Amino acid sequence: MDTTVTEIAPDVFRLSTFHPAYGIQFNQFLVRDEEPFLMHTGLARSFDVTRAAVARVIDPSTLRWIGYSHFEPDECGALNAWLELAPQAAPVCNMVGAMVMLSDFAAREPRTLMDNEVFATGGHRIRFLSTPHLPHGWDAGMFFDETSSTLFCSDLFFQPGDPAPLVEAGIVELAEAVIVGGKAGPLANDVPYTPNTAAHMQRLADLSPQALAVMHGASFRGDGRAAILGLAAILERELGWPA
Repeated sequence: MDTTVTEIAPDVFRLSTFHPAYGIQFNQFLVRDEEPFLMHTGLARSFDVTRAAVARVIDPSTLRWIGYSHFEPDECGALNAWLELAPQAAPVCNMVGAMVMLSDFAAREPRTLMDNEVFATGGHRIRFLSTPHLPHGWDAGMFFDETSSTLFCSDLFFQPGDPAPLVEAGIVELAEAVIVGGKAGPLANDVPYTPNTAAHMQRLADLSPQALAVMHGASFRGDGRAAILGLAAILERELGWPA
């Protein structure tokens, strides 16, 4: 498997590996700074591939913070391998993630973040937003790099296949085709619609991100607010509560 490395915002790098068995990309994101931040660890079995990609940007052993949205193998399956490699690294997650998942799973205690808490990696300020069940999972949350205006939005805007690393238009339509057309096959129907979904999406839109770091599929650079509100309308139309 070949991994591509693309700088999608200043000092924010997309590390993308297309996995033919799944038919989708698995993307990690690295913020290069005094205390480097990795968003998504990748699958445990893909650790060597991900480590080699990180090494093209920084010394992997200098990694300091490891974030993820929700507890799944592609989000944090290789966490302990990273903790073994990088002696100063610590996972960051919300209280639910720490109590229910990482306090037992992780080889090192996580740093627990409160909703809306900001931490610095040096020149970058990263805000954590708790978003239960968006995209899915009780422990779900998202990170927003205020410095580069990049939202690490996990499985939102999911796109199957092996698309281009970065697009500046059409990401809403790409996501809509999956939601409406069922093009994701068995990986479809991954986002539950709850009474809080619309409020979560509005809160993300209000950040007005200029880049969207998508876990599976092309990342986006442009009017992130409009893109998130466009996706919110599609989710409500297709998955929302009947009148």
